[in-house]
Amino acid sequence: MVLSMKFRHLFFALALPVLGSQANAADSPADLNDLQIAHVAYVADNIDIQYAHIALALSTNPEIRDFANTMIRDHEAVNDQALALLNKLNASPQDNFLSQSLQEDAVKIVDELTSLRGDAFDRRYAENELAYHRAVNDLVENTFIPNIENEEVKDLFKAGLKIFKVHEGHAEMMVKNLK
Repeated sequence: MVLSMKFRHLFFALALPVLGSQANAADSPADLNDLQIAHVAYVADNIDIQYAHIALALSTNPEIRDFANTMIRDHEAVNDQALALLNKLNASPQDNFLSQSLQEDAVKIVDELTSLRGDAFDRRYAENELAYHRAVNDLVENTFIPNIENEEVKDLFKAGLKIFKVHEGHAEMMVKNLK
């Protein structure tokens, strides 16, 4: 199944730096500090916003366009809250191996998405959104939240996860509707 292969690709893109560098503890998502985790989340949100802008530019499907607008609205809102919290804490997010890996993978996905049109684009966008939300939600829920030390940051991640799980469900429905 194409979707499960895409999900595995994204999951391994998130996990490969961990598997390939076990000798370096700094290369494990579980070992990232709060400011590194914040940067990964910010980058992941911005990547999804970028995908949504591509969808708005290329798709005429009302369901895809509605989802893309939701992605922009919700991810920008979470990023605004995160930046406000970082400001309040007088802290700056820290770039790291995982945020860099996400950005590198996004370049490839953007290239692929922008080469597609019509139904092929809609299906690939929906599949990517489902895989992306599954992988990132799993990382946030099972690795980041348990390891975040600052309670305000942890609360923000918990609130964001609730929103992004709804996105995952919406993406799942899009994939089913586009078959």
